[in-house]
Amino acid sequence: MGKKLSASEIDGVQYRRAKLWQIILCACNALVGMSVYSLIGMASYTASIGFGIGTAVIGVILTGTRILDGVTDPMLAFLYDKVNTKFGKIRILLIVGFVIEAVALSCMYDWAAGKGLGMVGFILLYVIYVIGYTINNMTAQTIPPLLSNDPRQRPTISVWSTGLNYMVPMALTMLLNVVLLPKFGGTYSQEFLAAACKVCLLVAAVGVVLVCIGVSAYDKPENFRGLTKEQEPLKVKDMIEVLKGNRPLQCYIISATSDKIAQVTASQAVIGTMLSGIIIGNMGIATILTVIGMLPSILFAIVGAKYAGKHGNKETIVTWTKICIGISAVMWIFFIVIDPKDIAKMGVITAIYVVLTLCKNGANMCVTTGNSAFMADLIDYELDRGGRYVPAIVTGTASLIDKIVSSCGTAIAAGAVALVGYTTTVPQPGDTCTPAIFWLTMFLTFGLPILGWVCTLVAMKFCKLDKAELRFHVFQGI
Repeated sequence: MGKKLSASEIDGVQYRRAKLWQIILCACNALVGMSVYSLIGMASYTASIGFGIGTAVIGVILTGTRILDGVTDPMLAFLYDKVNTKFGKIRILLIVGFVIEAVALSCMYDWAAGKGLGMVGFILLYVIYVIGYTINNMTAQTIPPLLSNDPRQRPTISVWSTGLNYMVPMALTMLLNVVLLPKFGGTYSQEFLAAACKVCLLVAAVGVVLVCIGVSAYDKPENFRGLTKEQEPLKVKDMIEVLKGNRPLQCYIISATSDKIAQVTASQAVIGTMLSGIIIGNMGIATILTVIGMLPSILFAIVGAKYAGKHGNKETIVTWTKICIGISAVMWIFFIVIDPKDIAKMGVITAIYVVLTLCKNGANMCVTTGNSAFMADLIDYELDRGGRYVPAIVTGTASLIDKIVSSCGTAIAAGAVALVGYTTTVPQPGDTCTPAIFWLTMFLTFGLPILGWVCTLVAMKFCKLDKAELRFHVFQGI
């Protein structure tokens, strides 16, 4: 049997490829991003308990600061272009960003909480966190296209990234809700929040170190010069031109922002508390069941990667988005026809819930795998279209619009919770489940994501950047 041809030999293009250990270490950025993501999901609790801010006001603050988060993304794009030391740029920016956000989060959840700083103090600390998060997150997004432009290896990069992005919050959720929360009386107290902050930031610090090791071989000035065909400074008009001229990027932004609104809303700790601690009625068991239904679904990242390698990232997003819609609709009906409290009784209803959760998470995994690899495709498409390798401009433009739109997610969660009676307090495990709480939680958990996925399908109808377009028009020009 003859030797299996590589993608470079098949396509007649000399692709860049990374070693597996480099891919794995770079994917450990999930330890950073998802640890902070898990922690910031409890921002409503620390704002209420540690700074004395009302629920409705919290929603307004978090919405405004997320818009600021989007505005800082393009600013980082220009900073990214300027930083070019003998130690590269990625490692420098990752470390600086993490230090800034770690200090701000430590103050928000521990050092400054309960000190009477009020709304002004909370907003100031959140703004500092946003600056650090933006530097770290935006820099991390530019790593995958730097590692490889091989269309067969990019899905592999997405597999590791997607898998860890799911595993890290799962592990932290188990640690925080099943192990740590009971030690503090089963409620979200100031002491619990401070302990949760220390755990999350420790995990994130380990992630920063691992990513810096993994990217070290690529984080060199000559690599960035070699991928930039022009050396003129980047300007604001570059972002406007990229957004106006890059149709696939426009489609991706519509798709990503519609999905992100639902994701941001459902990820708020107050919504998770209503589902697991109030509707199902047992925070610990519900968390364990969710993790059981999530762990095997990580294997779907491999399925998604293989599908993407064969059919392309765009088709992967479309196909698995349709499956997500179907499964979410079934789960919504399932919660309506059963007594949700039976889920925690470890019977047939429990098994069905776990299986449905597994299927839903698996389909989500495939969509995420396709989305992660598609961003790298967009960066290479822009290089072919505009003649410049500007990863931070592409990711910054997408993130700016994404965060401005998805900032509504925190406001939706806080406003919705206030509508069902939590105006001065926040939901706690064991509260009474009213019809208003049930239907609100069902819509935010299943209905809103379905609306987002419908928007994705409509947007992708207008996107022409499929596998054939990449192979014959984009990579041939790089």
